[in-house]
Amino acid sequence: MQHIASCRLPTVSAQFELHGFQDADTGAEHLALTLGAINDGAPVLCRVHSECMTGDALFSQRCDCGAQLAAAMERIAAEGRGVLLYLRQEGRGIGLLNKIRAYQLQDGGVDTVDANVRLGFPADARGYAMCAGMLGHLGVASLRLLTNNPRKVAALAEAGVPIVERIALVSGHNHHNQGYLAVKAARMGHLFDTSCVLADDEVLP
Repeated sequence: MQHIASCRLPTVSAQFELHGFQDADTGAEHLALTLGAINDGAPVLCRVHSECMTGDALFSQRCDCGAQLAAAMERIAAEGRGVLLYLRQEGRGIGLLNKIRAYQLQDGGVDTVDANVRLGFPADARGYAMCAGMLGHLGVASLRLLTNNPRKVAALAEAGVPIVERIALVSGHNHHNQGYLAVKAARMGHLFDTSCVLADDEVLP
């Protein structure tokens, strides 16, 4: 993972530092927002957020992604210290146009998991191998991870990212995404009401 450049990024939440990275193997571009001293060895509040053009930029109510992004930035700003990794893997890794195809299937009654599978993709095609290199460059030793997804905790741990705590990030629930969130809980294992501190040798299933 190659660091390309960094700059100041003032936002409505705080003035972050924006860092651009490029995967030398795939050419994929990823971002990190940082705030405060994150290289002092203490666990860092972190959100690992996969790009969602419809939710993050177009304010879609079909998912909770945009609301989670905003809430994570606010949580980091309130703490005065943290990092947000913004990974360019749209639609759980299937890309923007395929995501729209999946949405079309969902409009016909197919759930979010089966829609991806019908298009020939895994239910979740995202990877997190790039995170270790990004965090290593930033000097982050371990994470307090803002996520409702225990599988993300396990995938990051497998990629070599130490996580000491999972912190629930519940935001953006509305009547348009009730079914979507129910499927995330029932079929993908997301937890929407609990956080936990992990033991040194523990990884969530």
